[in-house]
Amino acid sequence: MDPGAEPDSGKTMSRRAFIIGGTGQIGRAVADELLTHGWEVILSHRGHRLLPEEMAARGAKQAVLDRDEPGALARALAAGADAVIDTIAYTDAHADQLLEIERSTGAFVVISSCSVYCDAAGRTLDEARTGGFPDLPLAMTEDQPTVDPGPKTYSTRKVALERRLLDHARQPVTVLRPCAIHGPHSVHPREWWFVKRMLDGRGAIPLAYRGESRFHTSAVVNLAALVRRALEVPGTRILNAADPSPPTVAEIATTIAGHLDYRGRLLPVDDDSYPPLIGATPWSVPAPFTLDTSAALALGYRPVATYRDASKAACDWLVKTAPADWREAFPVLASYARDLFDYAGEDAHFERVSPGRT
Repeated sequence: MDPGAEPDSGKTMSRRAFIIGGTGQIGRAVADELLTHGWEVILSHRGHRLLPEEMAARGAKQAVLDRDEPGALARALAAGADAVIDTIAYTDAHADQLLEIERSTGAFVVISSCSVYCDAAGRTLDEARTGGFPDLPLAMTEDQPTVDPGPKTYSTRKVALERRLLDHARQPVTVLRPCAIHGPHSVHPREWWFVKRMLDGRGAIPLAYRGESRFHTSAVVNLAALVRRALEVPGTRILNAADPSPPTVAEIATTIAGHLDYRGRLLPVDDDSYPPLIGATPWSVPAPFTLDTSAALALGYRPVATYRDASKAACDWLVKTAPADWREAFPVLASYARDLFDYAGEDAHFERVSPGRT
């Protein structure tokens, strides 16, 4: 099949996809995309997030299981699947679980992370606060060096997962490396950094590094579209997965402010310290961290949304949800090493730079 050609969906029989982590942020987006294009979809989960009613109404099925229970995946896939999409694989042990079911599977798509990339000195995002921010090229390709596999960090575990699958799987495996994932139903909604401040009526919001940081974003709707394309053109490969262009923090702030009709001030902070003392958003980095997505585009994938368009759904979901205890609702955000909402520190900064305007 020509990688650039569009599939003739009218001539294909319904295919079955099994999504591990199917009721999470990525899983729901992938399920929606595949259902829309005629796939039969089974969403597996541990029972903490139930099958969404709208998915059930469209014919999606569910499998409640703990993937770490011996034989659980094999039993759930007894009837086989044309594709298994693993949105929550983190270790080589998870890779082994997938290898155990490959006889029942036509192809795998596994979500990894762009955090696996390192610079010439071996520095990565994982240790940036202590070892310094990595010196990486603009628009990194999939050939950018990665950390060595191992159990030490999130990134080394992801590389171990990738290597085990790519080295041992006999079925096609597509590994996707997204960056700052965004969309509804997240436990790590970076947009909350802005949305909460706007809902709290903050009159000014500081932006570290003058708002110039670029940390590439990855919309779940774009990620889902790439998953579908990878399944339409089976093969074994690694693909960067990111939005068409990486917005600056100032552009992210302006986008969210416009969508929420925020009338306060967005104030650039002229300070190059790392980590930044004031205005450290979840995208604030001292040097660009961006991905080249040429390989995905060459496969025939086309992004369906820019950050500006796709982020609206996440913001609307956050406004509607507005959890009373955001730390419980968003545990990944809550695990950040810094106080994400240090309003007293921000007010003190505003008073220093512009007395009387806080």
